[in-house]
Amino acid sequence: MTTAMGAALRRIQLGNALSAFGNGFTVPYLYVYVAKVRDLGASTAGVALAMLAVSALIVLPLTGRAIDRRGPLPVAVIGTFSAAVGAMGLGLSATEPLVIASAVALGAGIAVIQPALATMIVWCSTTVTRSRAFATQFFLNNLGLGVGGLVGGLLVDEAHASSFVRLFAIEAVMFLVLGAAIATVRLPRAPKVEDTVPTGERAKGAWRTLFADRRMVWLCVLGFVLFFACYGQFESGLAAYATEVTRIAPATLGVALAANTAAIVAAQFVVLKLVERRRRSRVMALVGVIWTVAWLAAGASGLVHGSQVVATTLLISTYALFGIGESMLSPTVAPLVADLAPVSLIGQYNSAFALVKQLALAIGPAVGALMVGHGMYATYIGMVVLCALGITVLSLRLGWLLSPAQDNPHRSAPPVPATRTEAEAAEPAVATV
Repeated sequence: MTTAMGAALRRIQLGNALSAFGNGFTVPYLYVYVAKVRDLGASTAGVALAMLAVSALIVLPLTGRAIDRRGPLPVAVIGTFSAAVGAMGLGLSATEPLVIASAVALGAGIAVIQPALATMIVWCSTTVTRSRAFATQFFLNNLGLGVGGLVGGLLVDEAHASSFVRLFAIEAVMFLVLGAAIATVRLPRAPKVEDTVPTGERAKGAWRTLFADRRMVWLCVLGFVLFFACYGQFESGLAAYATEVTRIAPATLGVALAANTAAIVAAQFVVLKLVERRRRSRVMALVGVIWTVAWLAAGASGLVHGSQVVATTLLISTYALFGIGESMLSPTVAPLVADLAPVSLIGQYNSAFALVKQLALAIGPAVGALMVGHGMYATYIGMVVLCALGITVLSLRLGWLLSPAQDNPHRSAPPVPATRTEAEAAEPAVATV
């Protein structure tokens, strides 16, 4: 990786970490703020939260086209501005229409930022270094969200609306910091992929090309199951099961969520060293096995009626195991999306995969909450266990479709000579990244 690419990537990663820090300030408190602090009721709070997802679903099909035509940098800057306006608007809004409009702006902005940043990381990395770049992004995101949530909890006061205004103002500023950071990034003249740089020309039939790519379609199906069985259940089905069946206190649920973040932060780079030279399809298949164990532990936590300590430990272990699986996916899935994409459709592929994630995050919570809310506890655990096993099956099938270089980019890297001459040994070695 050249010095210029490394500097650009560091600036992107730093801005992304700061925006995650600001986002962590508000995410846990948005419902309470709208429903109770602004006294707009639970229905308005629910609509505001839904608008975050709906607006993302609306803008994502258009985002890829914009990225491929105009480049990721201007699209990302527009996204940060929209997110900043939405965050500040939520802090200042006292009526239902303004809250909903602000939530739309925030959701749309965040949705645009994600594939734009992913495309910028692709442009500033190589096939071999891409796994580490995306793993670093995931690590900084979780660290920023975790620290932001902790600091936000110290600053917030439900009795004073001004404390929430301060939180949303900090979030808005952090989005502007991200915008300023990436606006000054000097992207390479060409993304580090095997084709040439896209210009104003764009391949016709982008969606048709994507749907004709069996590997990408299979990866999108796998991605939907991944996000449905994990992120889509964290704050809905799994949380409801934990409180209603395992009967843990809400505060303990916070500890479980903290265990998830701690597992990611502690394990990310250890896991990266273990998986970055292995076949991506096998890594994703192993995630399915780990998550199967996690869901079985969650189910068992509801059956242990004699010891609440054991039940709580099982549930916290569930969240920690999910974190281990997530740390395995971060250097695997996003780089694979980039490696499957034709150069003129990198933004389209990133946006399509982000759209799949949003669909899973919209459907997953509704299904999980509905099943647990109607007392279908055993059926719910059975469904998510089957989803986890499905991840393993889908991953192994995807491995048959991928080329050796796509499944393991390190196979195509130049081999290191087994021996060196005395003259070569006298020269300093050049580290590769």
